Amino acid sequence: MATIYDYQLNELDGSVLDLDKLRGKVLLIVNTASKCGLAGQLNDLEALYEKYHAKGLVVIGLPSNQFKNELATDSQTANYCQLHYGVTFPMTQRVAVNGPETTPVLKYLKALSGHGAIKWNYTKFLINRDGELVHRYAPITSPKKIDQEIDKLLSES
Repeated sequence: MATIYDYQLNELDGSVLDLDKLRGKVLLIVNTASKCGLAGQLNDLEALYEKYHAKGLVVIGLPSNQFKNELATDSQTANYCQLHYGVTFPMTQRVAVNGPETTPVLKYLKALSGHGAIKWNYTKFLINRDGELVHRYAPITSPKKIDQEIDKLLSES
């Protein structure tokens, strides 16, 4: 059976993000969109990343235009997220979150969560240090509300 560590993503700069190299980390995987009304969550995601990265948290943003809220190119997305939100956590090239072209890691996480299609931008998947899905959070769930759960997971050995 597949694990989260069997997947790779392409970062905005074209480099490969091999999830196998993130074993032992707590992961927060989020489908993002620069022009979405929820894009302010990028500030909160960056704050979590800055607060907990040294302790083992990796936030990964997966931009998608399936809801028509993303910029035209990956370079525009990268520039926008850095300029407007100070994003330093890894961001991938745009992905499909639903349908036949769904990126494999999201297909895997959706199946594990049992909640089906992603209904909007900023759906969040929290994965513990053992690579297990802990929770799928709704788009409107503020990253601030996940802070305590992340802290707890990072405290577990």
